[in-house]
Amino acid sequence: MATPITAGAIAGEYMETLVIVEWRVAKGDTVAEGDVLLTIETAKAAVDVEAPCDGVISAIFAEAESEVPAAAVLCLIGKDLSDVSYDGDETQAADAGNPPALPAVQVASVAEMTQIVSAGSRIVASPAARLAAREAGVDLRTVRSSSASGRIKLRDITAASRALPVVTAISPATLPADESGPLKVHRSGTTSGAPVFLIHGFASDSLSWYPLDRHLAKSHPVYRLDLPNHGASPKRQVGTFANLVREVREAFDALDLDSVHVIGHSLGGALALALADTRPRKIASLALLAPGGLGPKINGDFIGGIARASRPESLESWLKVMVYDPRLIDPAFVNAAFAARKDAGLRAAQSHMGETLFADGTQGFDLSAALQRLECPARIVWGRKDRVLDWKDALRAPGHVGLHLLADVGHVPQLEAPDLTLDIVTALIKSV
Repeated sequence: MATPITAGAIAGEYMETLVIVEWRVAKGDTVAEGDVLLTIETAKAAVDVEAPCDGVISAIFAEAESEVPAAAVLCLIGKDLSDVSYDGDETQAADAGNPPALPAVQVASVAEMTQIVSAGSRIVASPAARLAAREAGVDLRTVRSSSASGRIKLRDITAASRALPVVTAISPATLPADESGPLKVHRSGTTSGAPVFLIHGFASDSLSWYPLDRHLAKSHPVYRLDLPNHGASPKRQVGTFANLVREVREAFDALDLDSVHVIGHSLGGALALALADTRPRKIASLALLAPGGLGPKINGDFIGGIARASRPESLESWLKVMVYDPRLIDPAFVNAAFAARKDAGLRAAQSHMGETLFADGTQGFDLSAALQRLECPARIVWGRKDRVLDWKDALRAPGHVGLHLLADVGHVPQLEAPDLTLDIVTALIKSV
């Protein structure tokens, strides 16, 4: 019996469709539990879908760049290529080696009827609800359905999880052991053209660049870095900002790139500026989006709160601090962000990293002098409604650095004003 793969709770209860960004596997590939199968776009985020078990990709039902229902079965993981039947599949092919290419909407209607049998009683729940219950530690037998049919939905799990005891954040004394290995760099885009190197901000990861990456990748090779304690990079104590800069520089140097266009956001902006300061001959241009390191002020409550957030509803509150229009942070966006942060060890490592880099709610590193020394073309893009960093720090920039101060935009211009931010970045790249 094959295992059907869906977006599950990542898609969010209120999302009707999602977009297949890219497949990381092909039919016939052998996968292990935790391997990334594909990347999907849901709401305004890109999210990796991982394999829940070992096996072989025995069927793929959706093509890259296609739009499918949020509950659709995307692929199957079987014991071998011939293993294409799965629980709830009412339309199995006579020839098991060549299953029919079912429209995603047909498969989704079957998948949504997945049943859970527990203690001799029949519990009917959506796949998204089952996944959310497992992650939140909610026993489905204790959940009361809000629908007339009795089917448990994601909203029922959310309500039930609010009644659970609050999870205490892991203290630095119980941090996970330091992991070795280089930082993870994800590559996308073309094989020719000027390379682009992207550095995300604190408590984010490389997938946060999707609004820009999807366009830049059409004409550039794009390299997206995961910082330590973020995304797919190792978890380890950073110690100081200088140590963090060294790790980023090592990851950059290992790529052996020239004439690179570097883009950094928030903490990633500070790191991008430090990289340009120490590798000036390698950098073609520098785009800083709400960068850190240009003044002492920072929202310390935000840094601690978003790193420790152990439930979707608490994470949602801090995500809304990042933007001017809270409507951008819808349930699907929250689910996608929380799915990337469900590892308690990762949250503990990030919390410790935040306390180290931003002790006493202050930016303990100053890159103003590096900004003055910049030799490459550079632009700063910052929202005037930023509640994480002080946008007035941008006024420290010298005259040869372009400033774009955006009205009604908060701390994340690439999310809040993606088209304008893309136009600014593209114009900068073309100017070189």
